[in-house]
Amino acid sequence: MNTAGHSKARTPRGLELTPFRGLRYDPDRVGSLAAVTSPPYDVVVRPDGLHHLQSADPYNIVRLILPEAATPVARNAQAAETLRRWRAEGVLTADPAPGLYVYEQRDGDGMVQRGIIGLLRVSDPGEQLVLPHEDVMPHIVADRADLMRATSANLEPLLLTYRGDGTATATAELIERTAGQRPVLATTTEDGFHHRLWSVTDPADLTAVREELAGHQALIADGHHRWATYRRLRAEHASPGPWDHGLVLLVDTARYPLRVRAIHRLLHDLPVPDAVAALDGRFRVRRLDVPLSGAMDALAEAAREGNAFLLAGDGSFHLVDRPDPALLARTVPADRPVAWRTLDATVLHATLLDHVWRVPDSPAHIAYIHDTAATVEKAERDGGTAVLMHPVHEDVVRELARQGVTMPRKSTSFGPKPASGLVLRALDL
Repeated sequence: MNTAGHSKARTPRGLELTPFRGLRYDPDRVGSLAAVTSPPYDVVVRPDGLHHLQSADPYNIVRLILPEAATPVARNAQAAETLRRWRAEGVLTADPAPGLYVYEQRDGDGMVQRGIIGLLRVSDPGEQLVLPHEDVMPHIVADRADLMRATSANLEPLLLTYRGDGTATATAELIERTAGQRPVLATTTEDGFHHRLWSVTDPADLTAVREELAGHQALIADGHHRWATYRRLRAEHASPGPWDHGLVLLVDTARYPLRVRAIHRLLHDLPVPDAVAALDGRFRVRRLDVPLSGAMDALAEAAREGNAFLLAGDGSFHLVDRPDPALLARTVPADRPVAWRTLDATVLHATLLDHVWRVPDSPAHIAYIHDTAATVEKAERDGGTAVLMHPVHEDVVRELARQGVTMPRKSTSFGPKPASGLVLRALDL
């Protein structure tokens, strides 16, 4: 998908991407590079996915990004000690020279995404260089900040996009030329994605990339909480210093359009019959006795006409659409653009969760899950309600970001996301 026609930055100081000495797994010390990788921390479905990854290899990156212990302090201390031990044992080793990294992802359907991994200067909000499009949850920012402080590391890059002009720029030419060379890393993960990584250390290439990116601003595609964490940690530490920069993957969506998917909700304490009963007279509800794929097709069709959701968890699917206009007028804030007021995520949170179902937006009551089938399965197993969402169109994301209007948290999932564990950044390097 084409995430954003980002305009050129209006400040003299644009995006600043800096080389670094990447910290990478030694392939001779691990079972396989694929076995030590993980999806980003917020995509791992806990506990099933976490335990699966932990058992894949004793050195899987989830032991750093999602450590398990009795308390948050103990978890972070454990991650810090694990990172220290892996470095001391040579499981993770630093590349000899600072560089940027060209990163390629390829799936079996012919999709190819390429971008550049480096350290981005953490800009101030007023600079409008890195545009968020979603709100963040303070407790997650605090959790990620505690982990980064404890480990003194950026353990996984966030995903940013910028919009080139589609021509053969210096950065584009560098990426294409580099992709024809032998990579420093190549692996295929269990989701079928092929990953390749190259280190770029030539001073002329690094200068060309730096000068070109200085004319752009970026949109956060994935990693709003990590970007907010970078900003918090930068404010806490003296500048200049290592906290002035954070690990990112930058993708030019003029050449490599991203995909956008929905992020679903699992309401732990609300059984499906209660959720459906509360909608009487407020939304239209239709029971669908079809497989998941057919139900998602029905959701997509209904979403063309307006707000629509799919409820699951009782062995069937319930298509929810056609909200009462008077209900929306009473519950949706009127001080935002129309594009924001009509978002499914806005109606879900302002109308359904806050007003109809009265479910607090907290981890004790709501889980955010990227995988559709996993959301349904967990709802059926736990007796809760899965609320399945339809993706937001990228034009809406782009326009709201330009206006400085953030969408409700966890409104979108851009991808493909970079695999965690391919290259890390230790601040002492």
